[in-house]
Amino acid sequence: MDSHFWTALAASGISAVVTSLGILTIRKFTEWGQKNTAYFACFAAGVLISASFLHVIPKALGMNPQGPMWLLVGFLGLHLSDVFLTAFVCQRDVEKEDCALGIVPALGIGFHSFLDGFIYSITFTVSVFTGSLATIGMILHEFPEGIITYLMLIRGGFSQRKATLLAFLTAALTTPLGMLVSYPLLSSLDQKRLGSLLALSAGALIYVGATHLLPRAMQERKKFSLLALGGGVCVAVLVVSTHH
Repeated sequence: MDSHFWTALAASGISAVVTSLGILTIRKFTEWGQKNTAYFACFAAGVLISASFLHVIPKALGMNPQGPMWLLVGFLGLHLSDVFLTAFVCQRDVEKEDCALGIVPALGIGFHSFLDGFIYSITFTVSVFTGSLATIGMILHEFPEGIITYLMLIRGGFSQRKATLLAFLTAALTTPLGMLVSYPLLSSLDQKRLGSLLALSAGALIYVGATHLLPRAMQERKKFSLLALGGGVCVAVLVVSTHH
């Protein structure tokens, strides 16, 4: 393996560590985290929705003219997953809506984190400098991503141990996994296919932010919810500007 491979692997590993730190931090202060879930949800919604509209969607459309179709597939696909999980997967002793609230966002974030691994592979193949810029941008949202994944699973009725394990598997481990899967395939992965994956990811992220995180957070009517949402938007703008 060349030096670019090891650099990309190290960067994706750092990303997983930062996400794991978010998970472990919020587990230690779970009661505080549950009281402030609305703020984390608003912040995460601001990041996910804004980053999708400002960066992921334009990038996907530039790479694949059929991007809007894949965007719709990503959005509706996650909705159908939501319906399936609510109807058939969630346990009877857990409120079904809350169960789906935990699992579906975790799946969406996991898919996004897996594609983050693709980004590390691609950008470090271009140059170490480009990869480093991408790393700085993406790591900015890894810590709160770990927090919100864990909290959504807790709200879904999972125990602390199961929520920690699932959050680690979906939000943290998927990034280096995506990097390891994608790096050998770069030579055969054309621009249109990558554009399709990015559009799918954008559809999934918008669904998670707009239909799960934001509505539930707004229901709690916390005093500084809008401020938290604005903070998430600002972070997304910073991430996008860093990528450029």
